[in-house]
Amino acid sequence: MVKTVNKIAVIVFGPQGSGKGTQAELLAKKLDLFHFDSGSYLRTLLHNPALQKNKIIRRERKLNEAGVLNTPSWILRTTAEIIKRAAALGQGIVFSGSMRTFYETFGHNENEKPNKKNGGVIDVLKRYYGNKNIFIFLLDIPEKESIKRLTERFVCSVCKGLLIRSELIDLGKIKFKICPFCGGKIVHRIDDNKKAILVRLKEYKERTQPIFKELEKGGYKIHKIDGRPMPYKIHEAILKKLK
Repeated sequence: MVKTVNKIAVIVFGPQGSGKGTQAELLAKKLDLFHFDSGSYLRTLLHNPALQKNKIIRRERKLNEAGVLNTPSWILRTTAEIIKRAAALGQGIVFSGSMRTFYETFGHNENEKPNKKNGGVIDVLKRYYGNKNIFIFLLDIPEKESIKRLTERFVCSVCKGLLIRSELIDLGKIKFKICPFCGGKIVHRIDDNKKAILVRLKEYKERTQPIFKELEKGGYKIHKIDGRPMPYKIHEAILKKLK
């Protein structure tokens, strides 16, 4: 029998560019949680030079770069393993960028009968953390805001710190060509082009949003938070709900 960890598991949902990663990182630091940024983890995995001969990695990388969601069964296996490791260490966990599909969340496709043998991520979380310790948030922003944020987003190739276009052009009247924190090269993520962004937003509407209704049917409360204010205000709103 699995021993339940007396820690919390937090899931932060939201469309691309809504600030899921920022809020998850703030919660991780505030509450001593392990932040599982599935997007960052998968990109590291998919671009690992040592894995480029792997057929599955090549397939998943092609999907990722096109803005299409990765294969749900592969994501589910990867995420379940991360949860087990965190629970074994007695560590609370916060997710950003996961879960993204119905199958990943519940272990079966929409309108299919539940597979009791192979559950989804929510079942794994319930097994290791308990229902009462699972908290779900949804950061809500308009599609136009999502596109604007993503097309203006740059990242350090070394420390992965984020910068927006206005900061690069005029941050204290200094034009940055390298990361002001670590000196790494500033790059634009390959999947942060408008074509790929529109595909990802379409995928979010069609494949992620149906998750919310099913979670609520299962008795999970989804706390909807306006994702447009400054990050610290959103962080405060989330903490109030957790308390």
